[in-house]
Amino acid sequence: MTKKITKKKTLAKPKLKNVADIRRYFYKNEVPIYFISATNFNMLGADEWIKGFKFITYIESFDGLHPNVFSPKEEIPHDEFESIEDINNYLLQHPEVQDYLKTRATGKKSGKAMFLMFDEQTEKLAKKQGLEVMFPSAKMRNFMDNKVNTNRIAEKAGVACVPYVLSAVKDYEHMGKVSKHLGADLVVQTPYGDSGHTTFFITDEESFKKHEDEIVKEKEVKIMKRINCKGSAIEACVTRHGTVVAPLMTELVGFKELTPYKGGWCGNEIYPDAFSPTLRKKARKYTQLFGDQLRKEGYKGYFELDFLIDQDNGEIYLGELNPRVTGASSITNHAVFALADAPLFIFHILEWMNVDYDLSVKALNERWAKQENIDSWSQIIVKHTKDTVEYVNEAPNSGIWKMYDTGHIQFDRMDTHRRAVEKENEAFFMRITRKGDYVYEGADMGILVTRGRMMTDDFKLNERSKKWIAAIHSQYSMTLIEDKAVTPELLGGLTK
Repeated sequence: MTKKITKKKTLAKPKLKNVADIRRYFYKNEVPIYFISATNFNMLGADEWIKGFKFITYIESFDGLHPNVFSPKEEIPHDEFESIEDINNYLLQHPEVQDYLKTRATGKKSGKAMFLMFDEQTEKLAKKQGLEVMFPSAKMRNFMDNKVNTNRIAEKAGVACVPYVLSAVKDYEHMGKVSKHLGADLVVQTPYGDSGHTTFFITDEESFKKHEDEIVKEKEVKIMKRINCKGSAIEACVTRHGTVVAPLMTELVGFKELTPYKGGWCGNEIYPDAFSPTLRKKARKYTQLFGDQLRKEGYKGYFELDFLIDQDNGEIYLGELNPRVTGASSITNHAVFALADAPLFIFHILEWMNVDYDLSVKALNERWAKQENIDSWSQIIVKHTKDTVEYVNEAPNSGIWKMYDTGHIQFDRMDTHRRAVEKENEAFFMRITRKGDYVYEGADMGILVTRGRMMTDDFKLNERSKKWIAAIHSQYSMTLIEDKAVTPELLGGLTK
């Protein structure tokens, strides 16, 4: 008589039928999930939505008081950091991080991980540690991140761009020939890099000569007609059910009080009636079209689009694509519309959770488009704007700060994110530059988030924002380093 062998049945995971099911699923999550980056700024609050979500960071902004932030205590030998990818690769090779992953692993798998930036080496190191990267491949992201390719995707999607031409540039005369139809006042962008560093405003041969080496070395650059524009940003997520689109935000760009880079991003605002109904509708439509095209290209998950609003004719044009979470993500994911349903990053992570779900993207987008579902918030990125190298003797704590009528600010209480801000005379400050660090031109000092607005209706810093900027700078005590040969580690551009 032979014994009948039966296969053990595996119970199928129940299908998630709506947003309530999705929220409950993450509250009961058993898979270790990580955001690994220089800081935890871009995914602030994710640990409150997802059980088992932890941050692994190089910079400890909360002095060990954040319950879900892990930062290795001992520094190990490494090459000078030149990018966020370098920082992430360092973290994945750090023995303390590796031990931490092992203590939380379930079976042979260490869990799943998100990164602000990563490269092919990051992918290999993550795989070695048993981590699944919750983003399309570095190769695909790198292709999408190319500003030249972004315009080609926009063309296929039917999304309007500022009049432009894509071309190699041999010299000033050659640039004039290939862009003759765009006029003499031009904006040139190289394929990669932060817009504040790789966007050049060309009006004549003299201004071209300043950036000639950076422009002519590229196989192809984007040459645009210069328009009188204001910046805006919108975040979205490509899902199997369509593209979820968040509301349009204003952007703070190029303010000398915040950044040394002309055209450099330095914050965002979100508030009701920030834009006309026509502009909001067109931005949502363009974002959905772009997201649908990204899906056809094989991309899924979180992305952000910068839009340029022409102040002369009211038109809205695509500026650039960021295929990732960004510096604006904190604003998007803590606004009322996100808290009422679920933050945008929830829909991103869901695509990697091996679970079947339904989602009415149309209904969600309609809810998120309503002005009553938008509250008013601002964030500014405070950089070191002087052309100096300085040693930091004292730095302000992360948490809630309060401003008095005199413009003086005082640390009020420890907290780990912006929802604790109750009034417009309070702000959440997240420190990036710490005591004992060196800072140089463009280094990120910290992020300030507050209720209400930081700009006037004509896109200038208001008096309130200027007071906060000056007050935060006053909390840093620094010593000038005369020898500029001192090369501090990368501390600028860690947010976007």
